[in-house]
Amino acid sequence: MKANLVQAINMALSQEMEKDKSIVLLGEDVGIDGGVFRVTEGLFQKYKDRVFDTPLAESGIVGSSIGLALNGLKPIPEIQFEGFLMPALDQIISHASRIRNRSRGMFNVPLVVRSPFGGGIKALEHHSDSPETYFIHTPGLKVVIPSRPYDAKGLLISAIRDPDPVIFFEPKKIYRAFKEEVPEKEYTIPLGKANIIKQGEDLTIITYGSWVRETLKAIKDSKYNIEVIDLRTLKPLDTKAILNSVSRTGRCIIVHEAPKTLGLASEIIALINEKELLSLEAPIQRVTGYDIVVPLPKLEKYYMPNIDRIKKAIDKVMSF
Repeated sequence: MKANLVQAINMALSQEMEKDKSIVLLGEDVGIDGGVFRVTEGLFQKYKDRVFDTPLAESGIVGSSIGLALNGLKPIPEIQFEGFLMPALDQIISHASRIRNRSRGMFNVPLVVRSPFGGGIKALEHHSDSPETYFIHTPGLKVVIPSRPYDAKGLLISAIRDPDPVIFFEPKKIYRAFKEEVPEKEYTIPLGKANIIKQGEDLTIITYGSWVRETLKAIKDSKYNIEVIDLRTLKPLDTKAILNSVSRTGRCIIVHEAPKTLGLASEIIALINEKELLSLEAPIQRVTGYDIVVPLPKLEKYYMPNIDRIKKAIDKVMSF
């Protein structure tokens, strides 16, 4: 069936809940209203005893979910916007990520924290952030960001079935931006495996989330043969895919909307410098957000990466 990102995620949740009675959903307005973006729409009606509206208390939502996970359930809490994750950082970083290590393997936390993610919809402060670095930096967590409906369903099912905590970010900019064919039957996409969206020999562009689509637009009429890697899972990172590509092309650009300093691009550049420095024919370029708070709607477009900035980076790398 043709589905957008919202529909694909809803399908994954519904199918897994039907199959696994231990799965519970909780969060602000996820029940009767189906979530602020209607991602969980209809699930309360189908699984009334396993879908719970909660108070506005992110630390409580995630803390309760950890307790549920330790006692045999598979909670999938939704944090209404990524900017509201901050009150839950203590529970996620100090507890969820550490329990397997703390208990020396006696306990694990099968927890998937879902949240809309990123800018591009002209929202308010705390509603347009890209905080993935906090979670990538934290041992014990997996971090997933899909770029398309097909991947969203397969990755979410894998995340739900994973025995350890997963942060699952959903780029709100593309929630309903386009549809593609998504099988109705269940399928999985392994965590930790990137997707080579387009093969090329001249240059590697590494990106994820909504910027996969924008990157493909930017290179549509390019005279260069450009390879595009959609990371899909930011942690664990598919280092093999990155290094194999850069060793062939010798040039690399990384695109993400998170702030530049200590963004994932920094880690990828360090990885390439450590493992494939002698393959490089030009300095690696970053096209990222800036080291400021995401501006309010009138100025948001000046903060975000865009097609022109990607094209300029391509020209800079290829002309070095």
